[in-house]
Amino acid sequence: MSGPTLVILAAGRARRYGGLKQLAPIGRHGEGVIDLIASDAVTAGFDDIVIVVNRDTGPTIQEHVAAHWPKDHKVSFAFQEKLRGTVDAVLAAEEFVNHSVPFGISNADDLYGLDALMKLGTHLTSNPDCCLVAFQLENSLVGDLPVSRGTCQVVDGRLTHVVERRNVHFTPDGLEADDGLHPRFLSPETLVSMNLWGFQPNVWPLLHREVEEHDFAASPEVLLPTFVAGVMQRDGLVFSVIETSSRCIGVTHAEDLPLAQFLVREEIKSGLRPEFAFS
Repeated sequence: MSGPTLVILAAGRARRYGGLKQLAPIGRHGEGVIDLIASDAVTAGFDDIVIVVNRDTGPTIQEHVAAHWPKDHKVSFAFQEKLRGTVDAVLAAEEFVNHSVPFGISNADDLYGLDALMKLGTHLTSNPDCCLVAFQLENSLVGDLPVSRGTCQVVDGRLTHVVERRNVHFTPDGLEADDGLHPRFLSPETLVSMNLWGFQPNVWPLLHREVEEHDFAASPEVLLPTFVAGVMQRDGLVFSVIETSSRCIGVTHAEDLPLAQFLVREEIKSGLRPEFAFS
């Protein structure tokens, strides 16, 4: 069997960032986030990469990839015609994914780290279950501005529920989620989802069903965490939770960029990633 495919979701508008987060230059030599994600994926054994884009910013991303990525790496572009959420985005990529191989899903603005991509690729090629690669909460935060995080409830290594916690940020007293839920302070080791999923080919019809049955008048988007919760309960799908030691380096806000650049340089110094993408 060939290696898995990685579907990178790059169709978002990035309103909070104010620009193309996917191309934010966080690498040592100006590489964008999406460049380093793809480089890690290739190293981790992913054979194909499919990038889901929108009609407005997609051409810019295509031009960037053509100019900076090695020509021998297989990459396809899928256009999400209507921005109806992440499940719809995955379905936009379907025609470019071999239905006989498993596939991973990632954001385009979060640098997950080589350990995370290696574990995802290994699981997909050696285990029949779907999976979620989970990060420790303290390894998922960049900067001091509040963010939302999906905290994972895990039993016997399997995902049972994801609870979204809002306004998560560092304080002198610890990691606080200022959202009115309990507990107010979260452990740094709390496992969180950063939207790094692994799916087996049998999920394709379930993804279609999710969109077909969704009431877009009531809710304009259909999201992957909602889909996962539904198929676990309705269809009995198992999602293994794989903990990674990687730091997830994201650029939610423009103010995050200098710190993200520093963290990438530290990874290079520590030998966690090469100095150049695709090296």
